[in-house]
Amino acid sequence: MKIQPLGDRLVVKVAEVAAEKTKSGLYVPDTAKEKPQEGEVLAVGPGAFNDKGERMPMDVAVGDKIIFSKYGGTEIKIDGEEYLVMSQRDILAKIN
Repeated sequence: MKIQPLGDRLVVKVAEVAAEKTKSGLYVPDTAKEKPQEGEVLAVGPGAFNDKGERMPMDVAVGDKIIFSKYGGTEIKIDGEEYLVMSQRDILAKIN
């Protein structure tokens, strides 16, 4: 990856959503689906500083699967691929 997040930020590849088919056989277009809230961590910043000037370690690592807030992160595009850059506080949980 060509991007290194700063502070308590991380880069996430959002999970792909498979084409959804209704019981009647209709396919739901991507624009009608909810935005996925799961992804894989691809890059992690060094962590934020606390009030004493000490760097706080990140709670996630590269390769972790996470669930993040619905409107968390900033969408970016690198080499035609879409990613999210988000703060650690936008992470709701890790998936084991």
